[in-house]
Amino acid sequence: MRQNNYQGALQKPIGSGFNAKSTTTEVINGIDLIGKIAIVTGGNTGIGLETTKTLAAAGATVIVPARTMEKAKRNLDGIANVELEEMDLMNPDSIDLFAQKFIESGRPLHLLINNAGIMWVPLRRDRRGIESQLATNYLALFQLTARLWPALKKANGARVVNVSSHGHQFAPFNFEDPNFLTREYETLQGYGQSKTAVNLFSLELDNRAHESKIRVYSVHPGSIGGTELGREAPLELFRKMGFCDAEGNILPEVAASLKTIPQGAATTVWCATSPQLNGIGGVYCEDGDIAELAQDSAMSAGVKAYSLDKAAAGRLWKWSEEITGVEFSM
Repeated sequence: MRQNNYQGALQKPIGSGFNAKSTTTEVINGIDLIGKIAIVTGGNTGIGLETTKTLAAAGATVIVPARTMEKAKRNLDGIANVELEEMDLMNPDSIDLFAQKFIESGRPLHLLINNAGIMWVPLRRDRRGIESQLATNYLALFQLTARLWPALKKANGARVVNVSSHGHQFAPFNFEDPNFLTREYETLQGYGQSKTAVNLFSLELDNRAHESKIRVYSVHPGSIGGTELGREAPLELFRKMGFCDAEGNILPEVAASLKTIPQGAATTVWCATSPQLNGIGGVYCEDGDIAELAQDSAMSAGVKAYSLDKAAAGRLWKWSEEITGVEFSM
């Protein structure tokens, strides 16, 4: 009987041998990706760029959709096995155009890494009125995966890795007012619910995809130095969260705890390629292994039970189809 991870039934470490300090080079050691095709959103910067480099070095052809083409060309220059395409996650038409071009190529898609995202930004909305963190971090991911589904099925054994965050613990998904129309906007709440949505979607998609030989994972990369992710967050927010002092200097104990970029991308690569996860899906992973269920206390390690809830996952799927107009047919 096939197991699912509703209510965290499979949410326990498997003793992978990896940890928070493991790097992409270590987790992909001995794995051959020649002949495999991958798409990595946000694959031209930060941990996405590291993911792209690692998969390409292992032999995969990696397609990187990017919004700012010139920047992407500079960052990807000299990396073999990489194709660059244009896509803007805040523009549903752009997502459809990118996906349609890939589908029309007739190629299978073995790995879909939904890595791109934004964090702690001021209130913005897309043309549909959807709050930008929810639109970028979750709904774009839902739409892109749905549009690429025929290519994922064609691979006859694909994986989808959705980059989530420990920040899902900031908030469950607010079904009553997801777009902050009647409640005051709070960027941590917006970010938190967008990442909770990623976890719920990964859980539900894995369960629905079993006949298509596709497994799905959500990933917390860790706190990482040297990325652009928090570039719009106000200094006061970093101070409030205990990351820096009054002058904006990062606290030594915080700096010491940060992962390097190769460490930050390691769990994504592990979920995308490791045979240790054969037969397991729908789980939330961190530090190169399946995470524990989080305790009830605020911001504890692991994954919150509310982001693995069966009823919420089904409700979110229905809401996502309605709000995007995208019918996700298995």
